[in-house]
Amino acid sequence: MKMIVCIKQVPGTSKVEVDSVTGVLKRDGVDSKMNPYDLYALETALKLKEQQGGFIKVISMGPPQAKDVIKEAYMMGADEGALITDRKFAGADVLATSYTISQGVKKMGDFDLILCGKQTTDGDTAQVGPEMAEYLGIPHITNVLKIVEVKEKSVIVEMDMPDTIQVAEIKFPCLLTVEKDIFQPRLPSFKKKLVTSNREIKVMTLDDLEDKEEKKYGLSGSPTQVERIFPPAVNNDRETWTGNSEQLSLKITSKLKELKFI
Repeated sequence: MKMIVCIKQVPGTSKVEVDSVTGVLKRDGVDSKMNPYDLYALETALKLKEQQGGFIKVISMGPPQAKDVIKEAYMMGADEGALITDRKFAGADVLATSYTISQGVKKMGDFDLILCGKQTTDGDTAQVGPEMAEYLGIPHITNVLKIVEVKEKSVIVEMDMPDTIQVAEIKFPCLLTVEKDIFQPRLPSFKKKLVTSNREIKVMTLDDLEDKEEKKYGLSGSPTQVERIFPPAVNNDRETWTGNSEQLSLKITSKLKELKFI
């Protein structure tokens, strides 16, 4: 099975500054890590490779330092990696990001399955995976809880729906976004780090993509613009109440009414 896993480098802290002009996060000089949800997608690919055999490619979009998450993926067991990076991609919203990554996927060769995490911790839109599938013209399923069975030309999965668990079969090639409960991600291997330390990471810029029309990428290719973005206010206020269960119940009820929660 030929698999592609989408991974992203996200800020490793909530204390991130925002560009007052563009409304995008300032990522330079900020500690970063692999998006936690992508670890579950990567682990799913690794499990499928162990069970079915196959080849795993990872792809990421970001600045040059995003190579670090691809190296981490190598340490977990990925076979090949590519980074899409270009200043012309900066400031992309989910639509422009989806289009850019889909263009990168097309340059990576044939595939049976694309795996994505449910969402990213810096955007939380959960839109990039499905939008990529639309651009690639392939079927997709989101909120996958379990891989039930892998067949020759399709895969059967369980989906986490609002009120129930739904089972569906989807034909290859396809895209799945997985929930965090699907598998427990493994730790990077020091042995694999030594073996893969010099493994190539393919770098793709706009000139390497099939569609080179600049207006489809970055800020110019983003139909949505951020009007205002700001870090959440920190509130460390606390109250300590004492009393018996009846007194505390009355205090809690009174406080909830005061805050207009009830």
